[in-house]
Amino acid sequence: MNVQLYVYDLSRGLAKNISAALLGIQIDAIYHTSIVMQGLEYVYDGGIKTLDPGSTHLGQPIQIIELGTTDLPIDVIMEYLDSLKQIYTPEAYDLWSHNCNNFSNDFATFLLGKGIPEHITSLPQTVLDTPFGRMIRPQINDMVQNRKAENGGLLGIERPVSTSLTHRKLGVSVRRPTTMQELDGLLANARTSCAVVFFTSPTCKPSEKLHSLYNELASETAHRALFITVDISKAYDISTKYGIQATPTFITFIQGNQQNQWTGPDPSTLRKNVRMLIQTAWPPHQHESLRLPALRRSSTTPVLYRNLPPLEKLRTKMGPLAEGAAVAGIMHFISTRATAGVAESTLPDLHSFSQFLLSAPSKLLPEVMFTVVDLFRAALLDPRFSGYYAEEKDHKTIAHLLSYVNSFTDCPYSLRLVALQAVCNLFSSPLYPQSISDSPKLASPVVQLIATSLLDEKHPSVRVAAASLSFNIAVANSRLRLDEHRDALLEGDQIELAASLLEAIAVEEESPEALQGLLLAFGYLVYCTPENGELMDLLRAMDAQGTVLAKRKLFPDEALVEEVGEELLGTGLR
Repeated sequence: MNVQLYVYDLSRGLAKNISAALLGIQIDAIYHTSIVMQGLEYVYDGGIKTLDPGSTHLGQPIQIIELGTTDLPIDVIMEYLDSLKQIYTPEAYDLWSHNCNNFSNDFATFLLGKGIPEHITSLPQTVLDTPFGRMIRPQINDMVQNRKAENGGLLGIERPVSTSLTHRKLGVSVRRPTTMQELDGLLANARTSCAVVFFTSPTCKPSEKLHSLYNELASETAHRALFITVDISKAYDISTKYGIQATPTFITFIQGNQQNQWTGPDPSTLRKNVRMLIQTAWPPHQHESLRLPALRRSSTTPVLYRNLPPLEKLRTKMGPLAEGAAVAGIMHFISTRATAGVAESTLPDLHSFSQFLLSAPSKLLPEVMFTVVDLFRAALLDPRFSGYYAEEKDHKTIAHLLSYVNSFTDCPYSLRLVALQAVCNLFSSPLYPQSISDSPKLASPVVQLIATSLLDEKHPSVRVAAASLSFNIAVANSRLRLDEHRDALLEGDQIELAASLLEAIAVEEESPEALQGLLLAFGYLVYCTPENGELMDLLRAMDAQGTVLAKRKLFPDEALVEEVGEELLGTGLR
């Protein structure tokens, strides 16, 4: 989809006329920007808002810049946008360092891998570099605070009632074929699940009241059923094949086979039939009836490593490489985020830092390489930063880093530890679980890193970090399995991870905390795994139940031993 930058001049031409006299430099405009795509304008003013393009009191933009095109799915974009809402809050707005242009720059960087023009993002600093700019800064700050108190934002931009992001987003879940070939292709894609086809036409008044409900059902169950709308006035071949005589008519399919058909505008019938369809297509797993209170009550928040690295020590160890712009930028970002807060931290040049990461192994000794990875780990705590790497093309930076760490027979302790922690911190972005499922080339080296680290007898902290990463991945995989009926990990990776966790459980004899972490990761990995899958066979063959229950004597107070051993691996494997 096309991505545009809408550029407005808040001074309405005044800055261009008087800036030279006041500031001693020429400024063409007081820039306000927003990102526009798919007929929606995204802007930061009193929080992130979504509008009809050019619909605010600011009027039309003075310039529309074509930034490029993105292939990211709309649901991935919306998840990233949601993660930005914790950073671009109404309270965090700052005219000089955390404004609409910073938001546009961060959003564009995620969508396209590059930001907006520098002359826009650097304008506040350009003004502050002048004596007059520094003199009027306090007065302008007071004005901004007053405007925020009065309007909820500097500009008082309101979300027009006519624009409902939720409604438009829901519409993305519904497919609209116009030919028989297109419909056959959609139904073929749903052969492992189910589908609903809604036959309607623009002149069908009874259908109108069902569209909103249909979109709502499509959004709620998008990963369990495919929702299709057919306009019979445009798709004659489809309506002829299925003998549609009246609208609205609905036909349901399970695994490609037609199941049910009804006609009429009754909302309760539509809701009931869709519910029955999904229950038939997706019968409950036997694990869902097990008694697993400790597992189900446990927090599923990802484990993140939030400690601030000793930047000066890292700089010293890195030597001359630390003087480069890429390293200086990332250090400034980490330091500013830690001391001044997220709102004051502007993303560094991520492309340059990626290039530095890719070249670092050839420039630093393995014993020193941990310094670079530790910087990466700290920066990944920011969802803007981790979101960028979650959607990086081919995941080349992370894949290269993992390949480097996994290449060692005896990896330096510090490097392995911070690599595990860095991958944990990728989960600060809600996009990373999706990235794993979409890229087996990323998941497999992560599992390899975990497997070789769980049994590190010399370094308990490495084992703990490996267990934490196992937990993050197992929880992410479990969520996809329950919500979307698919796994993030390939079955082979699940088997390798399960075997490694089971072996680590078998040898753990000292730490109740470590055992609990291992059991949680193992439990989430196994819960609701396909009943006829190879993982189930492996658990039986390895006597997983016996391994877990053997921990009763050493850890009598750990409830997960009984739950995982007796319920999940006992009743759940029968």
